[in-house]
Amino acid sequence: MEEELKYRYWIKSVPGIGNKKQKKLVEYCGSAKEVYRLTEKQLLSVQGIGKRDAAQIIDSKKNWILEKEAELLTKKGIRMVSMEEESFPEKLLNIPGGPYAIFYKGNLPEPKKTGAIVGARSCSAYGKTMALNLGQCLAGEGIQVVSGMAAGIDSFGHWGAIKGGGKTFAVLGCGVDVCYPRGALELYERILEKGGIISEYLPGTVPAPGRFPMRNRLISAFSDFVVVVEAKEKSGSLITAEFALEQGRDIYAVPGRLDDMLSRGCNRLISEGAGIILSPEEFLLDLGFSGGSGKTGSQNEKMVLEKEELLVYSCFGLHAKTIEELVLHTGLSAGVVADLLVKLMMKGIVEEEFKNRYRKV
Repeated sequence: MEEELKYRYWIKSVPGIGNKKQKKLVEYCGSAKEVYRLTEKQLLSVQGIGKRDAAQIIDSKKNWILEKEAELLTKKGIRMVSMEEESFPEKLLNIPGGPYAIFYKGNLPEPKKTGAIVGARSCSAYGKTMALNLGQCLAGEGIQVVSGMAAGIDSFGHWGAIKGGGKTFAVLGCGVDVCYPRGALELYERILEKGGIISEYLPGTVPAPGRFPMRNRLISAFSDFVVVVEAKEKSGSLITAEFALEQGRDIYAVPGRLDDMLSRGCNRLISEGAGIILSPEEFLLDLGFSGGSGKTGSQNEKMVLEKEELLVYSCFGLHAKTIEELVLHTGLSAGVVADLLVKLMMKGIVEEEFKNRYRKV
């Protein structure tokens, strides 16, 4: 890690000193290294830095071993980029309350067309299919897909992009070395093959409810447009849409039934002026693409099934099957079968026909 970056990592780690104060200190001193050299008296001369802030900064130097912490970051395969560097994403520079620095594994999004796919964790079969198809179509046109790797719509958006052979990026509400949710390890690893895992939180930071709204503002910031697939009237996805509006991003929503709780948020967005998505192909045309290549963007990608996935998949014939029937045929537990069905749906070869009935695509 280069010399200056060690100090940038340190200032990012100081407890209680948020993005605004981190930026103010670096701008005042000219570099993070110079901030490190300030005495408590000098710190208090910086506008906006109080006694408690100054004490925190001084104390943090006692417990932070620059070389050791930098080495740990490198060993974990984690990189950090701050706003002083040319490689810092331009889209994050001018957003309200933007981060001083971010951490990432893999790659950062390229400065090209990027879209976010967000929605409910507890989503319907319709929502899963739409997120998967939209992710695949966008990736097929070379559009990068960003989301939060949460269960439900986020995950299916990522899987769609992977299926489309494209790059997808997950912005987390925890450290980049923390896979959350825990069951998303396979997705986490697949994202890293071409895309990246990104967070403004320090490595090792565990997920907490208050961190996700802050995460959402970065999902929208990385994007040129945000697609909300399913959302209740009060949901985190609508927070992402609010950030997108504040940041000047375009907002689209997938419509749903008027009596469907999961569609109320999307229908509300449409009534307030969000773009309506009637089909992935029409959406691509609206974005200025032909809409032809995205549908089959990954047909050449080799589909690999694990032994138990193949066991479940082989049970499907012409008719839909319930989890209970699959348990009977495979000898696996209901929980294992349910997990395997999710993986098969993410690979686009099984779909939920209606509640608790699944069929081969």
